[in-house]
Amino acid sequence: MNSKGILIANRGEISIRIARAAAELGIRSIAIYSEDDKASLHTKMADDAILIPGSGATAYLDKNAIILAAQEMGCDALHPGYGFLSERADFAEHCEASGITFIGPSIEHLKLFGDKGEARSAAIAAGVP
Repeated sequence: MNSKGILIANRGEISIRIARAAAELGIRSIAIYSEDDKASLHTKMADDAILIPGSGATAYLDKNAIILAAQEMGCDALHPGYGFLSERADFAEHCEASGITFIGPSIEHLKLFGDKGEARSAAIAAGVP
């Protein structure tokens, strides 16, 4: 993959794993962090880190601030990790509209499986017990 950089839109252990994988692939990784996470290990394991507004878990749900951080750092891709915005089709759409590749399921799949009732219906229709 020829990338200008991947913004890791998460924190903690998953952010560290993504940074390690990016390093193995020779891809620049950028961590995000809220003020209360500034000393966290994930900020040191990535090649660079950028402060996002807010504190605690809510900071990692601010899709506009996260997209802005990716743009400021010159990233052309974003990995959401898990939790937070990783299952939000609207976030993947926002990434796409901003010219940033969302590393994860397609928008179509996020829409389908983000709705648990629809996901269950799709599984039943596919013969999944």
